[in-house]
Amino acid sequence: MPRWDDAPMVGRASELALLLEAVDRAAAGRAGTVLLSGDAGVGKTRLLDELAVRAGERGVRVLIGHCVDLGDVGLPYLPFVDLLRPVAADPSLAAGANPVLAPLFAGRPVPAEPAVPAGEGGDLTRPLPHRAAPPPVNDGRLQLFEAVAALLCELAAERPLLVVLEDLHWADRSSRDLLRYLLARLSDEPVAVVGSYRADDLHRRHPLRPLLAELVRLPGVERLELSPLPDSDVGALVRRLAATSGPLPDSVLEDVVIRAEGNAFYAEELLAAGLHGEALPLALTDVLLARVEQRSPDAQQVLRVAAVAGRRVRHELVAAVSGLDDGGLQTVLAEVVHSHLLVVSDDGRYRFRHALLREAVLADLLPGERVRLHAAIAGYLAREPAAGTAAERAHHARESHDLPGAFAASLEAAAAARGVGAPAEQLQHLEAALALWSAVPDAAERAGRDQAALLQETAAAARTVGEPSRAVALLRAALEVLPAGAEPAERARVHYTLAQAMVRVEDDAGAHRESAAAMALVPAQPPSRTRTWAAATHARMSYSVGRIDEADAAADEALAAADALGFDGAWADIAVTQARSRPGTDPAAVRARLDEALLRARRSGDVEVEMRVIFNLATVTFEAGGIAEALEWTALGTRRARDLGVEWSYYPAELRHLHVTALYMAGDWDASLAEADVLARVPEMSAHVRAAALLVLVGRGDPAARARADWARGLIPRLSAHVLLDLVTAGSEIDLAAWEGRPQEAVDRAQTVYRRLRQEWDDDHLGILRLAGTALMPVADATIAARRVGDEAAVERWVRAGYELAEAARTAVKIYRKTYGDVMGVEAQAWLARVEAEAARVRGESAVELWRAAVEAFGFGHVYEQARSRWRLAEALLADGDRAGAAEQAAAAHAVAVRLGATPLRTALEALARRGRLEVGGVRPVEIGAVFTPREAEVLALLAQGRTNRQVGAELFISEKTASVHVSNILAKLGANGRTEAVAIAANRGLLP
Repeated sequence: MPRWDDAPMVGRASELALLLEAVDRAAAGRAGTVLLSGDAGVGKTRLLDELAVRAGERGVRVLIGHCVDLGDVGLPYLPFVDLLRPVAADPSLAAGANPVLAPLFAGRPVPAEPAVPAGEGGDLTRPLPHRAAPPPVNDGRLQLFEAVAALLCELAAERPLLVVLEDLHWADRSSRDLLRYLLARLSDEPVAVVGSYRADDLHRRHPLRPLLAELVRLPGVERLELSPLPDSDVGALVRRLAATSGPLPDSVLEDVVIRAEGNAFYAEELLAAGLHGEALPLALTDVLLARVEQRSPDAQQVLRVAAVAGRRVRHELVAAVSGLDDGGLQTVLAEVVHSHLLVVSDDGRYRFRHALLREAVLADLLPGERVRLHAAIAGYLAREPAAGTAAERAHHARESHDLPGAFAASLEAAAAARGVGAPAEQLQHLEAALALWSAVPDAAERAGRDQAALLQETAAAARTVGEPSRAVALLRAALEVLPAGAEPAERARVHYTLAQAMVRVEDDAGAHRESAAAMALVPAQPPSRTRTWAAATHARMSYSVGRIDEADAAADEALAAADALGFDGAWADIAVTQARSRPGTDPAAVRARLDEALLRARRSGDVEVEMRVIFNLATVTFEAGGIAEALEWTALGTRRARDLGVEWSYYPAELRHLHVTALYMAGDWDASLAEADVLARVPEMSAHVRAAALLVLVGRGDPAARARADWARGLIPRLSAHVLLDLVTAGSEIDLAAWEGRPQEAVDRAQTVYRRLRQEWDDDHLGILRLAGTALMPVADATIAARRVGDEAAVERWVRAGYELAEAARTAVKIYRKTYGDVMGVEAQAWLARVEAEAARVRGESAVELWRAAVEAFGFGHVYEQARSRWRLAEALLADGDRAGAAEQAAAAHAVAVRLGATPLRTALEALARRGRLEVGGVRPVEIGAVFTPREAEVLALLAQGRTNRQVGAELFISEKTASVHVSNILAKLGANGRTEAVAIAANRGLLP
């Protein structure tokens, strides 16, 4: 039976046309990217094959790369190695001579120098004091990315280029990062990129999901969903496939079409099984294996070898492992290729023509058979290292229970991953090696280091990828396995490194104990590297627990020793600690100190300290209200972290969170959303970065806000130490409750988080200012509504709730000023002004001057909150009879709401405009007479005062029954379910007399 991709393609005309449009745009000099999604077997590969042929006919160069599922084994850059291999083999190109790309073409990573331990500058072994400044840390990642981009640009300069990346759902993290870089870098080049992925594989936490969300926001990037084929197309496909086998019974055709459910691959396999006289199986796996079992025993063995080896396998490996002689192997390969079970790739390797077929073969293997094949493949790769990677050897050795071999290969794979800037894969391999340590008798000899050293190395990798809790556990284990005779300096290094990790999980007291233990192990004299870093760490931890004298002494010691010994990294670290732990210091002096710290950190080559300095430069600027300059620092820091592959270590993650927040404040909401979801993998301790997107989602009234808030809230019980996540999430939940008119929920959430803040950060819980200022909004609304209908009990309840919220905010300010002085940042001052203005609204005061103060306070650069304050100022001015002033403020706020897409605020402003008969944003006030009769208007006015039907009748000299009829008419006209709701709707629409 012919393959469905041997004949002209059935259906998919519109999808192919869209893809060809992207190719044509590239041919015209404009880059474009299409992300093609669809379920397994729906026809993505067939469509891409057709696209490649059509593009080639247009004179476009086509490069194709495939991702491979290797389970938890990281194989960095595999799809790019795959697609660039033909380029390296082209004698007309000099690409293979590029020293950066040569190892990539060979399928092996760039060698790397040993890592510098976190917190210890790379300059420490250089002669002093006349050493030259070293170049910036470079793990090969940025050079590699740029070299790949430059090569693609060079190819595109000769003729337009189509880059196809298949099965992105299996892409390793490093490949995803390179793809992100290329799509941004190639935006102005004649390059079309098409990437395919299985939509049904993308579970909620799949690392590809946030990357896709980021990529579609780039110019020229679009998504194309490949939906199942219509039944008519499936029927046409089945008839074409069966054409050479004689007439196809209608019953078979109907059965195949129904079971295939639009999936071309399913249709082909179901039909193939049926045409060979078999009963159609109930499960697709059975169908797939039915075709495999029709082949000869040797052919089935080759398929088993190929399945265990991977989706793509070299001829040499099959020959070595299958046990067949050359003649027999050729015959068997011809059999499986001609039966369309394996296909030959352009590079000569064999691959299953669909992943589901390989999965079915694997599932059918007996455990012992699978172990034997893994062992044979591992043995071959050990004999022929050039035939694979250390990661592949580790995978096969582990699956074959060769634990010593898996241990050694895992360490080699970890070093290789680090060499190409793939810290996530490095951590995977290091943890795999640690898991095998006790099972390998000569583990220390094979590793070239003891278990404690390997634990510390793994902890450093965990910190790099943003998993501080894991780092803490690893460092505790390192302390436990240190031999009794270990040098005090070695033990001290573990203690202070553990302290640095513990503070990242909000265990300040524990961190102080560990840094104190480090100080006790090494003497102050003579000065040493270990003692200097122990003192620097102890100073920071002592400041964090309020031991100021102890902190000052340690800081002075560390700074003097670092300066004397030339430890620039340690000097920069302690300089930041001092500058940020002494509130009230002259801002110019702080900035000068941080500028010098940045210079020294860069000179030392200590990336962690450099990131810390940049974060504090951004924070100092941000707290002073310099949003634009803060964004420059956050952009610099996140860009630098990305280049070095440390995006989710602590300070880069905090820089990204600050970047998201600052963009939100500056009014660049689209960019803020994009930054919140920019990276494909978000460690749980960095979940506040993604949660920060709630600021925009809630501000826009986006329905996705609820799901994002639920996701963040669901993490908090597990991440009890992550106070910032709770604060970020609660702030948005309160705002959402405020807009949706749920005042009690807003109050409860604010009070709950306030209690936690006081417990966790007893001397600085200014975070309550925003929570209280936001929660007071619905409280004031509820109070006003209760006053309108004369519900005194409700008024008393909401006034009390408002007072408690305002007092919580004022108390936090008093405690902060008592501890640190009058040095609150401009944002905190703005939220305090908002609290006072909202508190006045709760009391029933118009408070024009308080609202003017709030508008002015948020003028430092918080675009949205200033607009919200203008809204309330307009209300206050209107209440005081200043219609012109109210219209001016409302118009300014309305323009901002429209630009930001802030639908709830826009709706509120337009309701105010109608209610106050203001000319704002083209809103036309509705005349009461156009909706209600004069008598109904009179009745409505009395309803707004809380009158009953009997009271309305008495006041208007009509019967209670007549009053009831008028009330029913009013409810019907407003679409309200009750009197209170009718009054609220009428007020919002400006229909109250």
